[in-house]
Amino acid sequence: LFQVVHAHKPHFMALHCQEFGGKNYEASMSHVDKFVKELLSSDAMKDYNRARVYLDENYKSQEHFTALGSFYFLHESLKNIYQFDFKAKKYKKVTGKEIYSDTLESTPMLEKEKFPQDYFPECKWSRKGFIRTRWCITDCAFDLVNIHLFHDASNLIAWETSPSVYSGIRHKALGYVLDRIIDQRFEKVSYFVFGDFNFRLDAKAVVETLCAKATMQTIRAADTNEVVKLIFRESDNDRKVMLQLEKKLFDYFNQDVFRDNNGTALLEFDRELSVFKDRLYELDISFPPSYPYSEDSSQGRQYMNTRCPAWCDRILMSHSAKELILKSENDEKIVIYDHIGPNVCMGDHKPVFLSFRIAAGAGKPIANVHKCCVVQ
Repeated sequence: LFQVVHAHKPHFMALHCQEFGGKNYEASMSHVDKFVKELLSSDAMKDYNRARVYLDENYKSQEHFTALGSFYFLHESLKNIYQFDFKAKKYKKVTGKEIYSDTLESTPMLEKEKFPQDYFPECKWSRKGFIRTRWCITDCAFDLVNIHLFHDASNLIAWETSPSVYSGIRHKALGYVLDRIIDQRFEKVSYFVFGDFNFRLDAKAVVETLCAKATMQTIRAADTNEVVKLIFRESDNDRKVMLQLEKKLFDYFNQDVFRDNNGTALLEFDRELSVFKDRLYELDISFPPSYPYSEDSSQGRQYMNTRCPAWCDRILMSHSAKELILKSENDEKIVIYDHIGPNVCMGDHKPVFLSFRIAAGAGKPIANVHKCCVVQ
């Protein structure tokens, strides 16, 4: 992370995190505060003299807990930056460093929501949801939305239909968020939505392509007759096993297909965003699938054999935000969409980042700036 900050020297930096405290958050949440203090006091971040940190650490409230963390760092050279107060419906100048944790519901500087339980009933303690903040920099107003969508609970169920049932659940949840951030309560501004969308490749199409010439063996549980495993073998070549599929196993014999040329051959199966093409824009992907990486610290480039590798982690934007960043582009390439730490173990997800410049006043055609950025 610090290497990327040093290389791009952003004046405004937004860092969105999910699953704060990890899977065993009750035991591990104590490490979060140490991490935050280290980040804020680190030498790499010394030129960022203002910061806002929002941590949803209140795991005892199952009704509200999302385990989301949103960090915003402002470089000392950046003048006149404002954050929106959703309760007072006005912008306030950002000064100093502030950390908000535990109950974010009472913080007027953000909107936070956990998705309704009935969106994904099989996951009793789902922490999926979103946090939204609004900013105004150089006369340009925009929303930043930290989002975490629902995962695939079973490879076998994901494989059954195209698109999968899980894809439909994510579609519904993302649609809910987009409707929420452009509803009538506040003025419409450009928005960036980034985090773990859990977008998966179309499992049925991927398996049919990877195992086009294979024969499939179905293994069922003796007591329930339920399918518990699928084995795909080459028709010849001593019937070599190409793929084994279980609820939480996706063991393909050749991982290189996901890494070679950044997995570009599989991008055609990344279809979940197509439903939103009228509402969301994404720069071209030029990095390998961001999930599921091995959690073995010595295996930074290796995928786990639990899921089919996919581009779960994304940075998306409204079409007005696209105009904002591309209009600001000069001759040099200043818009970069990439992943962080390709050879370093950073957990099962590899972070992605988007670096761009916004020219002063770039947002004027979009927002009624003189009205929206007045501080009262």
